[in-house]
Amino acid sequence: MGFNDLTMETLRDRASTMKDCLARSQTITDNMTSILGSFDLRLSALETAMRPTQIKTHSMRQAHENIDKTLKFADAVLVQFDLVKQAESEILRGPHEDLESYLEAVNQLKSIVRFFSTNKNLKSSIGVITHSTTLLQKASLMLEEEFKQLLTSCSKPVEPDRLLDNLPASLRPSTAGESVKKSHADHNKTSENVVYRPPTLLPPKVVPLLHDLAQQMLQTGQQQQVFIIYREARSSCLENSLKKLGVEKLGKDDVQKMQWEVLEAKIGNWIHFVRIAVKLLFAAERKVSDQVFEGMESFMDQCFAEATASSVSLLLSFGEAIAKSKRSPEKLFVLLDMYEIMKEVQPEFNTLYASISAAELRETVSALTKRLAETAQETFVDFEEAVEKDATKTAVLDGTVHPLTSYVINYVKFLFDYQSTLKQLFLEFEEVDPDAQLAKITTRIMQALQNNLDGKSKHYKDQALTQIFMMNNIHYMVRSVRRSEAKDMLGDDWVQIHRRVVQQHANQYKRISWSKILQCLTVQVAGGDGISTAGVSRATVKEKFKTFNTQFEDIHQKQSQWTVPDSELRESLRLAVAEVLLPAYRSFRKRFGPLIEGGKNPTKYIRFQPEDLERMLAEFFEGKTLQEQKRLI
Repeated sequence: MGFNDLTMETLRDRASTMKDCLARSQTITDNMTSILGSFDLRLSALETAMRPTQIKTHSMRQAHENIDKTLKFADAVLVQFDLVKQAESEILRGPHEDLESYLEAVNQLKSIVRFFSTNKNLKSSIGVITHSTTLLQKASLMLEEEFKQLLTSCSKPVEPDRLLDNLPASLRPSTAGESVKKSHADHNKTSENVVYRPPTLLPPKVVPLLHDLAQQMLQTGQQQQVFIIYREARSSCLENSLKKLGVEKLGKDDVQKMQWEVLEAKIGNWIHFVRIAVKLLFAAERKVSDQVFEGMESFMDQCFAEATASSVSLLLSFGEAIAKSKRSPEKLFVLLDMYEIMKEVQPEFNTLYASISAAELRETVSALTKRLAETAQETFVDFEEAVEKDATKTAVLDGTVHPLTSYVINYVKFLFDYQSTLKQLFLEFEEVDPDAQLAKITTRIMQALQNNLDGKSKHYKDQALTQIFMMNNIHYMVRSVRRSEAKDMLGDDWVQIHRRVVQQHANQYKRISWSKILQCLTVQVAGGDGISTAGVSRATVKEKFKTFNTQFEDIHQKQSQWTVPDSELRESLRLAVAEVLLPAYRSFRKRFGPLIEGGKNPTKYIRFQPEDLERMLAEFFEGKTLQEQKRLI
């Protein structure tokens, strides 16, 4: 047998073995299926037999659960009855001794009412609900009274000293009697980067109690009672704080009757009061309402607005009276001060009163700010017209600077202390270049002054004094402008033009005063060489000297009483006269003096040496009286 035959035989044997194994496995599987089937039948029978027992057991368990629930509910009802008694005891005792426990009792009663309202099938439910509701009504009245008593007793006016202590150090009066008014320049230096510390208006331990009371009252529908109590207590307290500080409710008629010095002081104080009210009192009051009504935002805003409304009205009444009162030039700067403080506090005021309920208050502040700006602008126009039409009878006999000139120049200087305020004011009404607008107004005022001075100068009978008067006043204007910020606005051209005007008046003065007297120092000699005295009679020379003496003494007497207040201008004018007069006199005396000196009584005609004239010229424009002149002779 070959190798292949042996292999095939082996494979047949293995296949036969596997077939026998599979046959035995199938038999085992069939036997197991038969056994399991018999178990299934037995279990079904057992389940059928046990079902009645299971049903009975479930019913017994359910019954036990129902009994437990009933017992527990009965216990809960009994607990509620006990809680009613406890809460009733707390409610009747009142909230004053232990507010926290009182509020817990109120909440407990509300919970009891809810419990019995959901279990109305109980016979006692209606009675308990009625009793608890009655107690809650009593509690509401007691809470309202407690809220009122607690808030009222703690709402004390803030003393002025305490408010002043809370101001930044730079804005406090240094002594008790010192005026609270500061100059505009001082305020500009101190108003930036200062910290205000609003005072504490209510004791810190009371605020949480008021908050809990307010919250409880709002939950029980007592919003109106809370609102009225809070408004009356806080409004009265805040008004009294302002009145203690010095705030008065004044109308236009009251303001109109006041002397200017009194009114000016009141305006200075009012500016200070506005800053204190907004930055300290109103800010502190905002904090109180925020804390008392925390979590009740819309109600918080309304209460704050109503509690402070009368104080805002009291504070602004004076500003409104000033804005409506009769305009006058001296009011311009206080109007600008008032406008400036309103612009300063307005952003903070709008933040404090940002709610819809405070819209009317915001509008009131905005309207006053605008009205002050309008009044200030109208006063500008009035001032310009008043300067041009000024008809004061103040006599300036010595030709010095007129009071109107110094008044207007000081006025203009003050304007430039208010540059930033004025620029804000100009923009209130239209889009303009503020610098150009200020320059335009300043130029108009200066021109109005010059026009008025020109008119006043015509009242002098002596034309030379007319020129001295104009020279002095325009020189004062130029010098003042050059030394102030007005120069930047008016420009170098304005300065140069008016310096030339000053020189023109000086030249006119020399021509009018000295032309005639200089003619005394000239002699017309027919065919003469201008050196010899041939052809000139001694009588003519005597008359010339005599006339010169008389005229010079007359000029000296008059013009020594005139005044040129600026020392540089005075010296330059004397020098200009001396440069013309002294050479002419020396020349004339040298040429014709010998004709007199050789004759009888020469000092009768040649009264002055050149040094005498020079000394007497040094007395010109000193504003000396006749008596002073006589003492010097």
